[in-house]
Amino acid sequence: MSLQERMKGRRDPIGVGVALLNRLASSRAIDRFGLRKQTERVVFEATRTGFRTAGALSRSFSAASKLAQPSRLPAAKGTGRFDLTPTEDQQMVVEVVREFAAEVLRPAASDADTACATDATVVEQSAELGLSLIEVPEDLGGIVSERSAMTGVLVAEAMAHGDLGQAVACLAPAAVSTAISLWGDETQQATYLPAFTGSSVPAAALAILEPRPLFDPFALQTTFERGRLNGVKSLVPRGADAELFVIAAQVGERGPALFLVESGQPGVTIDAEPSMGLRAASLSRVILEDVPAVQLGTFEDYADCVRLSRLAWCALSLGTAKAVLDYVTPYVNTRTAFGEPISHRQSVAFMVANIGIELEGMRLVTYRAGSRAEQGLPFAREVALARRLCTEKGMQIGTDGVQLLGGHGFVKEHPVERWYRDLRAIGVMEGAVLV
Repeated sequence: MSLQERMKGRRDPIGVGVALLNRLASSRAIDRFGLRKQTERVVFEATRTGFRTAGALSRSFSAASKLAQPSRLPAAKGTGRFDLTPTEDQQMVVEVVREFAAEVLRPAASDADTACATDATVVEQSAELGLSLIEVPEDLGGIVSERSAMTGVLVAEAMAHGDLGQAVACLAPAAVSTAISLWGDETQQATYLPAFTGSSVPAAALAILEPRPLFDPFALQTTFERGRLNGVKSLVPRGADAELFVIAAQVGERGPALFLVESGQPGVTIDAEPSMGLRAASLSRVILEDVPAVQLGTFEDYADCVRLSRLAWCALSLGTAKAVLDYVTPYVNTRTAFGEPISHRQSVAFMVANIGIELEGMRLVTYRAGSRAEQGLPFAREVALARRLCTEKGMQIGTDGVQLLGGHGFVKEHPVERWYRDLRAIGVMEGAVLV
């Protein structure tokens, strides 16, 4: 059975219940018995609360063995020259991921967007690729012996070429395993990393964003006081499924930091949070009420986390922007108007050329930031430049893609409208993914 057939065969029990209640509310019989107000109230309450759940029942995380000290990856060795050619290992990894994106993510993208969820089979297949191992040291069960931020950038770009929403859903656990590898102490690494290097990778999420306008990741309203977290996190990928969260919170006057929270803890509540784009990532709102937590890393590590997350979003924008370019180029060459391809019109040709030019600029500045992060060099400036460029030009590429298709750009028959919606998330999102 194909992925599409499996997805069409799924019926969410909450959705079934709400559908039945709506059918009851439309019945004329309830008016004869004077039950209209009561029934409508039940439908309202079911719809409002049906999608709020407690945190997922978490597996038992425990340390099978003790570590004498945390394991840290050394910085990658620089070549001393400006060369963005991937290594042989990186080329091999990216080729496998690119094939997965083309053969699995792309065909399932439309159904995943409609269902607001990535199929469980797709998530399982992505876990088999070892995405959560890219930043885990070899001595802890990972696959690398030195920092590999650039590999993470290339993988995110390749995944997003298939579908950005599903890419975020598949890469969300890797954000948590990367955070624990980079900043966790020996107890945290021994407790949680074995789950990410085993055969059953847990759903997990990095939650930084909060539901308010002009969000500043360095001025958080989620607080950590006396060992407890209180606050609300927004647009968290696969929040209802997550067994482990890395939560950003303010610690008094000391500043923001990261905290580990198992989803089964009392006080963790998940709300569905449907969005304009990234619908396949099953974005959720995580509500924290007096939740016990332990700090992950230092206050300085939190700043690196924000920058590396923004770098990951830049990498994702590259893949989706490339998908737009790859789609509109043959379209304008084969679509005819007034007896000739529309690409013969200068306005069309220049628009396609500008997409290619801006994409190359986005790629160069993103790769430079990833390379410096990998080598342990300062990379804050490069990430800021990449985020600015990928946010502005990524949204413009999405808009131009829709424009080039004309009326076809507005309908779901073509994927460009979905890419347009997804690319608008680049300048909004914080956290969720990490390289």
